[in-house]
Amino acid sequence: MIIDFHTHIFPDSLAPKAMAALLANIDSVYQPVTDSTQKGLLAHMDRSGVALSVVQPVITKPSQFNNLNEFAAKVCGNRILSFGALHPQTDNYKRDIDTIVSLGLKGIKFHAEYQNFLVDDIKMLRIYDYAISRGLILLHHAGFDPGFRPPFKSSPRQFARIANELKGGTIIAAHYGGHAQWEEVLNHLAGTNIYLDTSMALDFMEEKLFLKILRAHGADKILFASDSPWGDPINDIAKIRALPISETEKQNIFGENARKLLRI
Repeated sequence: MIIDFHTHIFPDSLAPKAMAALLANIDSVYQPVTDSTQKGLLAHMDRSGVALSVVQPVITKPSQFNNLNEFAAKVCGNRILSFGALHPQTDNYKRDIDTIVSLGLKGIKFHAEYQNFLVDDIKMLRIYDYAISRGLILLHHAGFDPGFRPPFKSSPRQFARIANELKGGTIIAAHYGGHAQWEEVLNHLAGTNIYLDTSMALDFMEEKLFLKILRAHGADKILFASDSPWGDPINDIAKIRALPISETEKQNIFGENARKLLRI
């Protein structure tokens, strides 16, 4: 069972406008593999052999909270699950987290660049702590984003601090712990209790370094992810299948680790 832990979709009415804006913001560095609709994601899942996708919505202003999380709950079904989203500038983070829980969503997606916060800010640690106490998984964009200039607002060192401060809960650093920060991942994040997802990793880093991090961190804390529509699960699946690791490790990465976290 292949579970893609990091995907994105928009409501049909918003998808064309949203994709045009995002492509302009990143200067078309990535070319999407779907039209970013639910139907488009499901069709590409059929082509790639992905059984279940987890949608990771990004909220860019607090006023989007209700509509975005209601959409997230609506798309959940047999083949798609969705996390919720919370903006750090909310006037009541506990209320918002309780709403996400009440909608049956299993986690929260954060994006420090689009939401303009430092991932290890003390205010954020309070938000994480309450979300974890409510049983939610936290997934962060990590590292480089083509729509923004450095210095970036997350780093492997910061995620390691979060792991040390919270000492519990499930936190995932996307893009293998920090896009284009992989030497720092190896030095600061490998071996912690932070999960890594594989999105935008093997397309942009040497296989030797990918394997070195995998060995230091453990395949039981790595989740298959594509960042669809920006990454293509077809290519990512092929690359992971070709890695010189055991079949058990591959199955853990492809779906077993995710299945346990999602309790499915």
